[in-house]
Amino acid sequence: MIDRTLNPAGATPIFGRADGAACGWAVSTDRVGYTEAVAAMEARAGAIARGEAGEMVWLLEHPPLYTAGVSARDADLLDPGRFPVFRTGRGGQFTYHGPGQRVAYVMLDLSARRQDIRAFVAALEAWIIAALSRLAVDGAVREGRVGVWVERRSPGAPLREDKIAAIGVKVRRWVSFHGISLNVEPDLSHFSGIVPCGQTEHGVTSLADLGLTCTMEDADEALRQAFAEVFGAVAPAQPPPVGGP
Repeated sequence: MIDRTLNPAGATPIFGRADGAACGWAVSTDRVGYTEAVAAMEARAGAIARGEAGEMVWLLEHPPLYTAGVSARDADLLDPGRFPVFRTGRGGQFTYHGPGQRVAYVMLDLSARRQDIRAFVAALEAWIIAALSRLAVDGAVREGRVGVWVERRSPGAPLREDKIAAIGVKVRRWVSFHGISLNVEPDLSHFSGIVPCGQTEHGVTSLADLGLTCTMEDADEALRQAFAEVFGAVAPAQPPPVGGP
């Protein structure tokens, strides 16, 4: 297990901005199409790089779809006709997005924080783990496996590990985009059309699958509080315009 222990409450955020400026925190209440979301996200990231806009975390839900990262293998798309498939420039392999899953697109200026992509990914992992802790879930990371995992124990059965959150990011001009996805209450059968993140030996779970009664708003609040601990203060913001810069 890789240690993602956070600083005590009130300590300096582990991946905060040098100037302490707040990051915009935006939530879309309607589902957003993938192509439209990526265009809006890339436009915002470009504006951040040019100094024309501030940082933003954008929370949303997508309609059911599969995305293929730069390391995706065609053989891992098991049911190509099931949902739309989008090739994307983020890191990682195949993943699923859909209703009941919280996607957070993370557009941060690493030049104002730390120009260290490995440390940035570790901070994203710490963020998810801290958010899950607030929801009474023990999340962990594993060497050689991307994302955040939970242990499943059943009487008389061997220990199982299931993935509850995925990470796939891209950095351009030291501004990040794409981000994370947390399974709150998606239809887990939708993951069967792919080999999620190339993992054949492990399953996928969600907060609901773990027996938790958790709304999307509950998950959002846990993510918001944990983000402030890891990355620094946030301030309410409007989502980037879909279909425009």
